Amino acid sequence: MASTEHRTELSSDLRISVTRLARRLRTERADHGLTLGQVSMLATLDRHGPLTAGELALHEGIRPPSATRTLASLDELGLITRACSETDRRQSVISITDAARDLLHEDRRRRDALLADLLDQLSDDERRVLAQASPLLDRLAGL
Repeated sequence: MASTEHRTELSSDLRISVTRLARRLRTERADHGLTLGQVSMLATLDRHGPLTAGELALHEGIRPPSATRTLASLDELGLITRACSETDRRQSVISITDAARDLLHEDRRRRDALLADLLDQLSDDERRVLAQASPLLDRLAGL
């Protein structure tokens, strides 16, 4: 087992590196004028398909009133649609529009291109190390 000092140093180095990389990727976001919360909500709907506001709030780890406010702004922008739930007519099921899907695709394309350019600067061995580390980073992120 690693010493406490070594684990603390590794955790600090990893935190700094991941934060810097995330910041660099955020700067490459498409200029769509949306907040990170709005983009995150659209991405969740894209990934999981139609959800109720409550389900979306759970996925996003936010309170339902916050989800409702964000959904209202996305609705106003024409990036989501609402339909009555087949199981409970009192609830709406939210889906993303084609415009939102296009926005997400462009956003991801820009960030993937930046990351690909950065990866091109590494050796084959360094890219292999990152390929092995990727599933571990997912585990640390709780995915």
